Amino acid sequence: MKTALRWLLTIVGAIVALVALGTLVPRPLFSPAQSGEGQARRILVFSSPIHTDIAVPVEALDDQFAFLREAGLPLGHPDARWVLFGWGGRSFYVATPQLTDIQLGPLLKSFGLDSSAMHVEVVGAVDEQQPHLEGFAISEDGLERLLGFIRNSFAENGSGPVRIAGAGYGPNDAFYEGVGSFNALLGCNTWTAAALREAGLRTGWWNPLPWMLGYSLALYN
Repeated sequence: MKTALRWLLTIVGAIVALVALGTLVPRPLFSPAQSGEGQARRILVFSSPIHTDIAVPVEALDDQFAFLREAGLPLGHPDARWVLFGWGGRSFYVATPQLTDIQLGPLLKSFGLDSSAMHVEVVGAVDEQQPHLEGFAISEDGLERLLGFIRNSFAENGSGPVRIAGAGYGPNDAFYEGVGSFNALLGCNTWTAAALREAGLRTGWWNPLPWMLGYSLALYN
């Protein structure tokens, strides 16, 4: 009994240490040198209890994202303001528009190894005072690096990014095949963190949960 309790306490202690180190140790360790002229562009980070998305201004998308227009996403709509990008496990992501839509099969697969998908959604004006949203100012160089990271997360065939037929939550979004494999420890929120580091922001060393990422972003930016 004592041995089992000791093992349980060791496991709990290791988890607490990993969470603390992953959140509190910054990545990069030292603040990067600022490049570009001023903090010229604004991006947003949307959070849910399990997932994060990055939003960039619709006018910031360049020709490397022309395939989104060709797919019929309403980037040219007069009310379009932001384009949200997210990366996640293909099985769970495509099947779960809301937390109430969680299904056991896709959920269990997310704890193993799954192929990945990119989700793109076009939205209008947003209230930045919402508790699940944070805005950040980045340089033009940072925006260019961020867009490059996002674009490289789309898997391609000879014709360009591969759209997942029949997948989507509504008329303003689409799913594409993603680059890389997904698991719960290196998932959607660690992708978001890596993308934000490309933009010149600092995150925690390992942020698998939205609250860990949000806390480290607030702490170091």
